[in-house]
Amino acid sequence: MQLSNLKPAEGSVKTNFRRGRGQGSGGGGTATRGHKGAKSRSGYSSKRGFEGGQMPLQRRVPKFGFKNINRVEYVSVNLDALQKLAEVKNITEITPDILIQNGLAAKTSLVKVLGRGELSAKISVKAHAFSAVAKSAIEAKGGSATTL
Repeated sequence: MQLSNLKPAEGSVKTNFRRGRGQGSGGGGTATRGHKGAKSRSGYSSKRGFEGGQMPLQRRVPKFGFKNINRVEYVSVNLDALQKLAEVKNITEITPDILIQNGLAAKTSLVKVLGRGELSAKISVKAHAFSAVAKSAIEAKGGSATTL
């Protein structure tokens, strides 16, 4: 016998416990809710983050920084991904629609081409933004980088 495999004797624990069914049930008049307080009342449901009236954690913790509501978020696509796409699908013109079809961008996202990787194919790329390295790499191979 070890602490990890102790269990109560057979029949000593009620499994079909009925709350609020009189004194004979063992729950008593309070139906195991205790006396008074919000949790004892009917219709009680706790709000997320509620700490019994104490100032909640999300309000106690200091806030800092700045969230720019006008920030433009781009999905980044690198040159090596464009190269692989050009090789596998045999594509010479890459647009955001083609990137969406191949799972590199979402339907509502803006696309920015970044300069990681090597580009060996001559491709024309249409995107919402380009890094300077990516634009020069595309144009060096004879392709075109068009900003939408």
